[in-house]
Amino acid sequence: MIEKEKMIFETIVTSLNADGSPHIAPFGIREMDGLVLIAPFQPSTSLENLLRAKTAVLNLTDDVRIFAGSLIGRREWPVTAASKVQGWVVQGVLAHRELELVKVVEDAVRPQLWFSTVYEQTHAPFRGFNRAQAAVIELAVLVSRLHMLPAEKIDAEIKYLSIAMEKAAGEREKEAWGWLMEAITNFRAEQTGENLA
Repeated sequence: MIEKEKMIFETIVTSLNADGSPHIAPFGIREMDGLVLIAPFQPSTSLENLLRAKTAVLNLTDDVRIFAGSLIGRREWPVTAASKVQGWVVQGVLAHRELELVKVVEDAVRPQLWFSTVYEQTHAPFRGFNRAQAAVIELAVLVSRLHMLPAEKIDAEIKYLSIAMEKAAGEREKEAWGWLMEAITNFRAEQTGENLA
């Protein structure tokens, strides 16, 4: 049996920029002993924001466009103010949790930021898993690691994930998939020096 603290839950984390605006980013988080672990890579905007504001909002959603979009720079999603902490909730999510920072474990690569939950709310029912949604999230993870993975592995994964897209994708999933595939194309063009203009 997999222990809960070893499981990674894919979420959208909103952190507070210095000017008070939201920074929206996808994060795999862990939970242990009632706390939430967020471990951003150094350097990152999320890490800087979380350490400065000492708050975060976990947004739980099945709209994979938010995962894909926020990963590649499409961060203009409508938000509302959080209830108990300084922060922002992405509109239309299924649920959210408002967090306060309680412990930092320093690390040169990925500091561990431990948060307690001070408020949570469910906004809409979860209707079940969709294979195309899972495929988009897996592709988003691959896009975040383009600089670390060989092209052959990326292509093999895309081929496999495309099966789920063909069988189960709706319009949201197709749009998110398209954004991520464009990001892969642009990354490869930069690597080969091709002009995309």
